[in-house]
Amino acid sequence: MSAYAFLGAGEFEDWHTDIDRSLLDGRSGPVLVFATASAPEGDEVYQGWIDKGLKHYAGAGIEAVAPSLRTRDDAHDPAIVAQVNAAAMVFFSGGNPAYLARVLAGSPIWRRIRDRIADGSLAYGGCSAGVACLSDPTFDSDTEDAERVWAPGLGHFPAILFAPHWDIVETWIPGAQAFITAATPAGGTLVAIDEQTALVGDGAQWSTHGVGGVYLHHDGAWVAEYRAGDRWELAMALGGPTPAAG
Repeated sequence: MSAYAFLGAGEFEDWHTDIDRSLLDGRSGPVLVFATASAPEGDEVYQGWIDKGLKHYAGAGIEAVAPSLRTRDDAHDPAIVAQVNAAAMVFFSGGNPAYLARVLAGSPIWRRIRDRIADGSLAYGGCSAGVACLSDPTFDSDTEDAERVWAPGLGHFPAILFAPHWDIVETWIPGAQAFITAATPAGGTLVAIDEQTALVGDGAQWSTHGVGGVYLHHDGAWVAEYRAGDRWELAMALGGPTPAAG
């Protein structure tokens, strides 16, 4: 059975340690910490996220390693593919979702991650960009041009638009919630996630954790709001393999 944890913000903090443990239950191997989405921000920022991730897992007594997955060349590295083969879980932290999708799209690493998620042997955790990259389109957080903010994503769930940081996006850009909501795929669902909040599930059955809410928008209306302890259903159909980024 597939296992996912999608965090709206607040990765590598104590509030999601129990979530990490639940994903690792019944799986063997380390957690792979990937700070790929932050790579465009420079070495100091990238290494800061790596260090925070490794410290988080060490403090929880969970084995973790951080392969250097920063570029598309890295995403074709057989050594990292081998690490994915031996892992129990991958965790992609925040940064630019569009950049993360460009690195992973059509790569041997992403294909192997998808295959192992599908057979249930590898859990997927992501926060912010690590969640938003799974949609198609996704956000290019490096652009200030509203006409270019949407960029190709991985399309792992093609009918789902993920929107992390939901409770604060209006403070960044007034009108952002309406702008994002309008981009919900036709017939699809917007899944908006507050900061320090997560949805955890298998692709169809979900539970909500943390201090905020998860909100669903479908067919032009807000149809559900879920809080900590709520269990709910939303079947997220999988897309096909993502072609390599151009």
